[in-house]
Amino acid sequence: MLRGQTRIVHLHGIAGIGKTALVHTFVEHAQQVGATVVELDCRAIEPTVRGLREAIVAGADDEGLADHLGRLLAPVVLVLDHYELFRLMDTWLRQVLLPELSPEVSLLLAGRERPVAAWFPVPGFRSLPLGPLHDAEARTLLGRLGVADHDVARLNRIARGHPLALILAAAGMTEHPDLAIEDAAASGVVAELTRLYLAEIEDAGVRQALEAASVVRRVTEPLLASMLERSDVGEIMLNLLSLPFVDARRDGLVVHEAVRDAVAEFLRGTNPSRYRRYQRAAWRQLHTEMRDATAADLWRYTADMLYLIDNPVVREAFFPSDMQQLAVEPARLDDGGAIREIARRHEGHDAAAIIERWWIEQPAMFSVVRDRVSTVVGFFMLIDGGMLKQARVRGDPVLEGWARDLHDHPLPKGQVALGLRRWLDVDHGELPCASQAACWLDVKRDYMALRPALRRMYVVVHDVLAYWPVVEKLGFRPIKDGVVVLDGQSYSTVALDFGRASVDGWLSTLVADELGFKPEPELDEQARELAIQGKLVALTPLELGVFQYLREREGRTVSRADLLREVWGTDYTGGSNVVDAVVRTLRQKLGDAAFVLETIRGSGYRLRADWWAHIT
Repeated sequence: MLRGQTRIVHLHGIAGIGKTALVHTFVEHAQQVGATVVELDCRAIEPTVRGLREAIVAGADDEGLADHLGRLLAPVVLVLDHYELFRLMDTWLRQVLLPELSPEVSLLLAGRERPVAAWFPVPGFRSLPLGPLHDAEARTLLGRLGVADHDVARLNRIARGHPLALILAAAGMTEHPDLAIEDAAASGVVAELTRLYLAEIEDAGVRQALEAASVVRRVTEPLLASMLERSDVGEIMLNLLSLPFVDARRDGLVVHEAVRDAVAEFLRGTNPSRYRRYQRAAWRQLHTEMRDATAADLWRYTADMLYLIDNPVVREAFFPSDMQQLAVEPARLDDGGAIREIARRHEGHDAAAIIERWWIEQPAMFSVVRDRVSTVVGFFMLIDGGMLKQARVRGDPVLEGWARDLHDHPLPKGQVALGLRRWLDVDHGELPCASQAACWLDVKRDYMALRPALRRMYVVVHDVLAYWPVVEKLGFRPIKDGVVVLDGQSYSTVALDFGRASVDGWLSTLVADELGFKPEPELDEQARELAIQGKLVALTPLELGVFQYLREREGRTVSRADLLREVWGTDYTGGSNVVDAVVRTLRQKLGDAAFVLETIRGSGYRLRADWWAHIT
């Protein structure tokens, strides 16, 4: 790569095999020979163009990103580690960014999964699988880790050249020479070694901290303090960092994924109540912190919530665990024939004619799914908010229904909607299949790119019963008059309203539901009514204003001066008694839950972060 013989390298291998170690060694070498390296950890980057731009150079536009890399001192290498978490951006990197990059800019991708087939025809591309260490290499590593010569062979018989397993085994031998390492099974060796290592940690505080840190994606001091229900966690964080499988990142400590998964699964199986308690405490803390997150930091909390979700449909839609060998790309003009053939194969005459008319008038709305030899095996139509206007959708009864729903239930100013008009696979039609999964993965990229403006999602399906058990749990609901008959077949529209907090609020609610938290009480701002313990209670305009202002800052203290300025519209601080009077009447209406509106002596008021759990 540094000699210019290879432009794109995709390094891949299983967890713990040494990808990151090899990347760091390469980066160090590249810098020593004068190359400019831009090294990024995909675990901390929002998988959108915006996220990549902010990580490389804040403020650059899409074209400016390539220009910025091209202006760096050549040769330049852009490194994306943990690339499996950046799957949403794979097509954009290959189709948009790569052609714009200077020939002197190379790309190194490192992740668990092998590249999709669409990468292999790209000039200068090389797939580089990483396997276990050979015996001699394993002996060298164990020697460096202080393992005696007579123990090297038996440890490697168990670890079988897996670097992380070797490191765990060496750490256990060094700290606890009596560790019965032979008890570790050859299969699942990292999990077995992790459990043995965990059992040998004598400090109960560190052991609990490792358990808690393995339940979440990353751990910070406030998050760990919340999960362990103690404030003095500074020393524990340092002890965690001293463990051989814990790394420090700019957004917290991260337990190596193989160890993290093993510890979490062990805890879930042996002590499910403690596992769930950690999850609930993490949700409360993250939910509170998310409200203060800047746009640049929001992705971290989105990823945190995704990690807490046990719902496989949601987790797989954003971070698929299996290898996806289908590529999703914007449709090209020569894809029209394949799209028409698939539509005519699975749709009636009228329904297929509408799809063909969309293709003729709006081909940019189409994306295609390609297999390993670039054959189109599916397509979908994603309609953006601008197309959901009555004037733009005449002749398509499905879009007309969406437009009526938007008219009857208008979006707040600045928020947008998306519509998945149709997806079809060449063999399976709209039924669940690999191309449909690839379609939804690509749609999630739009979710990320549009948040926090994305408010609503429309989806139309023919076989409602096949999908309803899944989509109902995600919050989709049928729209009024949303059934359209074409060619004697019914097509039903369901819509998902993400809520005022967009995708992040929706994810937070899904986690809360899984963990047994009740949803936030209904607040009808127009009618000025708040649902309190199952009853709608009318609020005065000032009570509503105070409640809204405190809710937007839940968990934080708000001064009387702030309330006067933002709710009453005055900077006159002599009227603080009027604030106290409104708070008093608001508490009366909260009834038994009045305690959630706290008085902070000498400072002001605070609405508890868990207020909604006591009001519902």
